[in-house]
Amino acid sequence: MVNTAIKEALGGLVEDLRATHGNNLACVVLYGSAAAGDHVELRSDYNILIALHRITPEDLRQAQAPMREWQRLGHPLPVYFTVEELSDAADVFPIEFHQMANARVVLYGHDPFEFVQLSSANLRHQTEYELRSKLIQLRRLYIPASVSIEKLCDLMSDSLSSFAALFRAVLMLHDQQAPISKPDCVRATAKHLRLDPAPFERIFEFRTGGDLPTSEKEANDLFGAYLFQIEQVVEAVDNLPMGELK
Repeated sequence: MVNTAIKEALGGLVEDLRATHGNNLACVVLYGSAAAGDHVELRSDYNILIALHRITPEDLRQAQAPMREWQRLGHPLPVYFTVEELSDAADVFPIEFHQMANARVVLYGHDPFEFVQLSSANLRHQTEYELRSKLIQLRRLYIPASVSIEKLCDLMSDSLSSFAALFRAVLMLHDQQAPISKPDCVRATAKHLRLDPAPFERIFEFRTGGDLPTSEKEANDLFGAYLFQIEQVVEAVDNLPMGELK
């Protein structure tokens, strides 16, 4: 799952959190790419969920020291929930909670998702909103990146990782089993929606260390093909009946 260095970092974080929060600490959970087994070094984040029995400003201030060390190692700040909020907010963040539930490693305490009832009531709306937001952002970022092979490949690689996480929700909306790893999830979505998988496969190739396109034209042509496939996914979700699973 993770290499020795990050195991030590995770172990150190858990010990720091136990010392900081004491009996108030309910659990610490690793979720996302690292938990799913498709983490890409220097590209993927180590996402941490921390659940406390109560959260006050003082509890958060006390977390400053362990969070400073965790960020020094290059990792994003964890998300904090109370145990009660994990049950109450499942219908508000359906995509995030499904992702956490499907790819997680409990580092400390109990499994917070063992008894959480995951709802799909708002999944359709959130999925389309997130897809459209990321599509708009992708178009904006393409403008400055279009004159550089490296910048354009970084844009495609980073954005595909974000879209892949949303593709899990797309599959769930179509009543399909969503694979845990991002490449498999993209392939399953492409197959189900009858998309062209070639742009995705080419991006995954250089994302994991393969050769970049050899010219700006090749890179821009790949982006055009990739963008079209993303637009097809958005259209497929838009055509679903609101509030219903297919």
